[in-house]
Amino acid sequence: MTTEFLPSRLPIIQAPMAGSQGVELCVAVAEAGGLGSLPAAMLTPALLREQVGAVRARTRAPFNVNFFCHVPPSPDPEREAAWHAELAADYAEAGLAPPALGGGPGRAPFDAAMAEVVEEAKPEVVSFHFGLPEEALLERVRRTRARIYSSATSVTEARWLDARGVDAVIAQGAEAGGHRGMFLTDDVDAQPGLFALLPQVVDAVRAPVIAAGGIADGRGIAAAFALGARAVQIGTAYLRTPQATTSAAHRRALAAAREDATRLTNLFTGRPARGLLNRFMREHGPMSPRAPAFPLATGAVAPLRAHHESKGSGDFSPLWAGQAAALAKEEDAGELTARLWRDAIAALAAVRLPR
Repeated sequence: MTTEFLPSRLPIIQAPMAGSQGVELCVAVAEAGGLGSLPAAMLTPALLREQVGAVRARTRAPFNVNFFCHVPPSPDPEREAAWHAELAADYAEAGLAPPALGGGPGRAPFDAAMAEVVEEAKPEVVSFHFGLPEEALLERVRRTRARIYSSATSVTEARWLDARGVDAVIAQGAEAGGHRGMFLTDDVDAQPGLFALLPQVVDAVRAPVIAAGGIADGRGIAAAFALGARAVQIGTAYLRTPQATTSAAHRRALAAAREDATRLTNLFTGRPARGLLNRFMREHGPMSPRAPAFPLATGAVAPLRAHHESKGSGDFSPLWAGQAAALAKEEDAGELTARLWRDAIAALAAVRLPR
């Protein structure tokens, strides 16, 4: 099934999920014939080198390394102070002192240091979220001969990526878990669902199209292929596998999820992302104009998250998940990958059109 744009045996890409996975999940999917992924947005170059080395030591299969391409925001002390004030009661309840402004973990865009890691490691695929890096950095990736993918949330974004020569466009529907890949607009309400977006992107671009968003079983894969996708990218279905680093609280929430369990929220990072509804989202959002720009909102929330997670609670955690979360099962990641493809073939074979 391998094609020129896709180096893996199966047309199933494990979505890179920063904070919920590492080497184990990437390797398990790759060994099963899918395209395993490593999310790098929250890693230093040294940690990425270490993870790539660990993957290379355990599999000869191709894999993907994913990077963010956001433009870091200018500091906004006034807005950040207002955000801290918004969370003051939560800190008081937890018995915590508020952190200093500007602190906490973040997410870094692709830069020269990460380009150097790509040049050394030469992964078969390098994918981007929020557009593409500047041309000089992108050219460094091209020279490694890696396939280049990036996400589009609209036909306009897909055309923009296609014009810049990507090897595949990932059509991300509104159903997808985690951060919206949008980069030419911030109008999150305008993002189409996958089955409206996908055929329009297929018609608009020359590059192969990968479907992402709300796909968690073979029926979803079959439907995506019927609409013109050449591969699918799946994230939420892998969150309950033993190879994922999903927290116990996150796993419990996934096990209890229904079709209406998720919301878009900017509270955790400052950028809209889909996750399971929890106390923090109910009390402060889910969307708030007071949240600082991405990724600056993270610093004030991180201590509250750590405090509640230490008590086994996911009330202040980003429980990222797509709208098909209820379809996720506890299953080995390799077995899941193989089953998804078997079920997709069976679903395609079972289609009977009315006469």
